[in-house]
Amino acid sequence: MVRAGLTAERLTRAGAELADEVGFDQVTVSALARRFDVKVASLYSHVKSSQDLKTRIALFALAELADRVAAALAGRAGKDALAAFADAYRDYAREHPGRYDAARLRLDPQTAASSAGVRHAQMTRALLRGYDLTEPDQTHAVRMLGSVFHGYISLEMSGGFSHTAVDPQESWDWMVDSLDALLRNRTLPAHPQPSSP
Repeated sequence: MVRAGLTAERLTRAGAELADEVGFDQVTVSALARRFDVKVASLYSHVKSSQDLKTRIALFALAELADRVAAALAGRAGKDALAAFADAYRDYAREHPGRYDAARLRLDPQTAASSAGVRHAQMTRALLRGYDLTEPDQTHAVRMLGSVFHGYISLEMSGGFSHTAVDPQESWDWMVDSLDALLRNRTLPAHPQPSSP
């Protein structure tokens, strides 16, 4: 029987696939039970609730995405690393829209601290070391990259760029070039001394 093969891991992966198909917000224990053609009660020995299932999918997506970003960054530095980093997130969102949304689920502090979200932050800071940023500029840059990339990806996926003749890829490349130039410029003194008259 299918039921005999159910595990939390199998349900999590099936939930991630369901999220990509119907949207992360539509994933519930009931929807997953229908997918396996079993009673909802059969799943509660593996997941506690729909929120628990969503948390498991979020952790799965964070780990999967972290592995992809790490592979993309391997051996790269500077602008090459920035572009690879950005592309890894965008490509993942295009291939797995539900999982990408899941990776943005707000986690409680303890769960977040033990998740692959920590790896994402570490990889972002490692990338930024190539720009010689010090604090608080490095934290500002981490937030800026996350905001710009996620904002662009969200707008693109919702069709926000489909009504103009300019290819979204051109805008994406322009944005990465601009971020690289901005980050390199931030290595200059933030408050240069005024020159003598």
